[in-house]
This record gives sequence, structure tokens and C-alpha cells, in this order.
Amino acid sequence: MCGIVGFTGHVDAKDILLDGLKRLEYRGYDSAGIAVEDDSRINVIRRVGKVSELVSSVGENDCLGGCGIGHTRWATHGAPSERNAHPHTSCAEDIAVVHNGIIENYLELREVLEGRGHTFTSDTDTEVAAHLIEEAYKGDLLDAVRSAASQMIGAYGLAVMCIHEPGKIVVTRKDSPIVLGQGEKGAYVASDIIALIDATRDVVVLEDNEFAVMTPDSIEYYDRIGNAFEPEITHIDWDVDVAEKGGYPDFMLKEIHEQPRVVRDTLAGRMSGNEIVIDELTLSRKELNYVDRVYIIGCGTSYHAGLIAKNLIEAWARIPTEVEVASEFRYRNPIITPTTMVVAVSQSGETADTLAAIRDARVKGAKVFGITNVLGSPVARESDGVIYTKANKEIAVASTKSFIGQVVSLTLLAMLLGRVKGKLTLPQTRMLFSELADTAEQIEYILQDTSAIDEAAKYFEGRTSALYIGRGLGEATCYEGALKLKEISYIHAEAYAAGEMKHGPIALLEDGFPIVAVATKSPTYDKTISNLAESKTRGATIIAIATEGDEEIKKVADYVIYIPRVRDSFMPITASVPLQLLARSVAVARGCDVDQPRNLAKSVTVE
Repeated sequence: MCGIVGFTGHVDAKDILLDGLKRLEYRGYDSAGIAVEDDSRINVIRRVGKVSELVSSVGENDCLGGCGIGHTRWATHGAPSERNAHPHTSCAEDIAVVHNGIIENYLELREVLEGRGHTFTSDTDTEVAAHLIEEAYKGDLLDAVRSAASQMIGAYGLAVMCIHEPGKIVVTRKDSPIVLGQGEKGAYVASDIIALIDATRDVVVLEDNEFAVMTPDSIEYYDRIGNAFEPEITHIDWDVDVAEKGGYPDFMLKEIHEQPRVVRDTLAGRMSGNEIVIDELTLSRKELNYVDRVYIIGCGTSYHAGLIAKNLIEAWARIPTEVEVASEFRYRNPIITPTTMVVAVSQSGETADTLAAIRDARVKGAKVFGITNVLGSPVARESDGVIYTKANKEIAVASTKSFIGQVVSLTLLAMLLGRVKGKLTLPQTRMLFSELADTAEQIEYILQDTSAIDEAAKYFEGRTSALYIGRGLGEATCYEGALKLKEISYIHAEAYAAGEMKHGPIALLEDGFPIVAVATKSPTYDKTISNLAESKTRGATIIAIATEGDEEIKKVADYVIYIPRVRDSFMPITASVPLQLLARSVAVARGCDVDQPRNLAKSVTVE
């Protein structure tokens, strides 16, 4: 959450900073601001609300210098307000700071600094950094930032400028992403590659406790004790048009329509010689064969992808598998041995809770496997192997194509473990891989005609709550469907195993209460139909995701959305698409911003 941009070069920084902040809007924020060297002072402009509010506040003759920093803030310490928006400055207003993360010991530091005469003008933890740097500054900004960083506990990505060292920006990070790049116009820094992509395709992903000094013509890198080093350069090969809507009314719909490509790209090259190939996995097949327990950890959508994968790993590899919310996993002292595999699922690869969990797991001896969408992300770098979901940049806050990429990647892992354990034969593996690849075409078929989905969405007008129910993999799919509805339409929605309805949720039912059911053909189809009949007799209105050709479902469902017949193992991939479209259609009808829902951030980089 939050976004950092910075530029120093031979042209005005203002427009570059504002354009960068627009690129970072998808991450979620409540205020924005920029600070630019303007003659002999730092000109700071901050506004609450959208970046457009900030843009309209920056006059033609404001912020004309070539060095500046900018920020989109998502409130943690201190309410959303102009006084709490970034950038923050020192008492003398000669130092400006933008910060992502949380400084956990800020109250203690603030008390000390106030005792030394520093005056604070905000309620944020970030302002502590500005005053710490001011306290330590003796003519060398890098040394002052290093001193401040050594006193801060928590997570931080920092970009700092000082009027006494014109044209210079000092950057550092700990547990918060920072990327840098040199372009024709100057040097750039951001918390996300997408803000740099127009300027350069060659970037440096800063590691924890490393520092960078940016000037218009160069970027120098230093380790935590001040030694210079040459960084590793990462080349970005995805196209800038992933950040454009491409004719769609919103990014969410565009990204839903990109899902067939995501399936194909994620599977490309993964079957060779009739075997599943994951070259990025550093573990040998012998080491994989020793795995006797799997934990899948993730947050939100990634957690739901794990629920689907649990069924597949246990069915195909016969390995006990648990799915854990990452924010809870590290605090409950899970049973981990050297034969445990921890699979970390994170769209951004920078989710704070997931990173903390895998670090604890590694200390305890577990093998860690990452599934992420971001090349070179912390999850990728700290894993023994990784599958990239090939979703490219996802702009809409509500994950769609990343979720499909995660499910496909986890399905590949389940197949690999099944082969290593000898539970899947070569013919079975070839057949499963072929059917998995076919889901791309099946998604395209679903996207051709969404009229039944749009018709069902109309029923939600005036509704305030809904239940999503299913059995087996249908239940797991419902969790993601319910999340999408509440994320972007703000309608309360909960998912339950259909067999649990009589154990409490059925008490909620009254005339017209909406139930969305995943009721595709499966071993539990008859049981699901029975559960739906019980709900209908109590007044519920049923919206069913059903297998094409199923006429029986019409006896209990008021609205039927058909999807192609697929193996039950792959049903979550295809059934999730109409659930995404249903949530979007409901949200659009309610006038909600489907790309940037309130209070949510794309990447949660703090606990």
C-alpha cells in the first residue's frame, strides 16, 4: 500500500512525479503530495483525495525544479488529512521525506526528539524520519539517512532530499519495495516498476538495508556500512500498454478478459517429455519426494487459491496439506520440519504478513516455494523455487487474472508432487495437463456472452447481503466469489459449505434473500441440489453457476449461469470467471469504482 516516486534530472520533475503517482493509484491511497526543489527552498504541495486533486492544485509556476519526490498515502498512523499526507519535512523545512511502511518505535523516537526541541506538525510515524535525519545531518545526506535508519524499528522505504545538496535524493529500504532506474532525462525511484516503465526497462531492485544516492547523471549504491557496490540489473520485458485500459471501461473488465492469455502463458513450457517442468525450483526430485507436509500461506484472494490447491495436492500427491492465513501462521508456532514445504502465494510478492511467515518457516528448516506475479519480488528472492503467474501488471485492486494465474500455478505444483510421489502416471499427467490448458478456450467461451450474468446482477438492486454456497471445490470457489462481491460492490457476502446451511446460516433466509451457488456437475451435485431446494423453500432466490446442458438445476434456481463442462478439478478456474463478472456488474450498477474500491490497497506491505 502507498506509493513512492522520485526524480532528479535535467528537466522539471513536477510532471514526472505527478504521472508516476497516477500510475501508482491502483495500490490504494487516501491522499497525495509532492516536494520539489524550487530555487532555494523545498516546495511541498499535499492534498486529500485523488491524485487529480493534487494535479489541479499544482499551478503552472509551482514546483519548477528538476529534483523532487512524491507519495500516495494509505493512512496507518494519523487520519487521512492534509497535515498527515506526505511528503513530511524537518523543522527547518530543508529536508523532505516520503515513506512506505510502519516505524514501530516512532512514539519512543518522537518523545526523544520533542525533548530535544523538534516540533511535529503531523500525527504520522513518518515525520519521525524527517526529524531523525535533521538531527543527524552534518553536511552528508547519505550519512544522515544511514544514522536515522539505524534507529528505526519496523518497515520502511524512504526517499529523502535536502536543499543543501541540490539535485540529490537518498533512498533506502527495509521490508518495503524500492526500485531505481537511470533514464535519458535523469534518475528515477519508485515503489513499483510501473512508475518507471516509460523511462527505462533496466531497473535495480534495492535489497533490505541497502542505500542509493541519486543524482541527475548517476545512481550509486551502498551497503549498510557504506561500501559501494555494483547492483544486479533486472530487465523488464512486459509492455507499457498493460497500464492502459485498451478500450475497456475499467481495468477490472480488461483484466478479466486477459485471463485466457494468463492461462496459456503460465502453462507455456511447463510440460516437456511428458513431465511437469518447473526449472526455477532448486529442490531435486529426491528432495521433493521427502516432503510429507505442505502448508499453503496467503492473504485474501491468495488464501482462496490455496484452498483450491489443498484439494488437488491431497488428491493427486496424497500429501497432508493445510491452508493458513499468513497473518496468523507465524504466531501459532506451526509444526515445521525439514520435510515440510511452505508454499507462499502473493500476487505482489511483497505482502508483509506472507514475507514474515516464510522467513520464520525458513529458520525452522522448511523448504519454501513461491507463487507470485512480480519478477524479482521479495517472495521470489526468498524462496527455494518460484512459479511466475505471467499475469503481467494487474491494475485493478480486486484480483482477477492474478487469482487465475495462482490457481493454474498451484495446479502445476500439485501435478509435479503427484508425479514425484508416484501417485500420477505419465498418461494421467498428460491428460490432466491437456485439460488444464483447455480452460483458456473455455474462459473465452464464457466471455463471449455475459447476458445471463448481467441479468442476474440486476437482482442485487437494493440488496444488502448475500450467501455463496457450494460443496467440495465449489465451496472453495465461493470464498473468492463472495470476496469479490463485497470488495467492489460493498454488499455484505459470506461463503459457506452448502452442507453447513442447516447449522446456522439458514436462519438468515427470508423472502428474496440472494444465494449464489456453485452447482456444477460433481460427485456432490445431488447433495448441492438438495441444499438449494431447502433454501428455496425458505424464500431464498437462487443464482446458480451450472454445467452447460444441466436442465435439472432450473427446478431450484431462479437464475442460471452456464459454464462449459470441465473436470471438477479445473472447475474453479472456469466458475470463477462468471463470479468475477457478476460482482463487477453489481458494482457498476451501484455506481462503485470497481478499480479502486474504498479503503483497499493493492499491495499490503505492512502488517
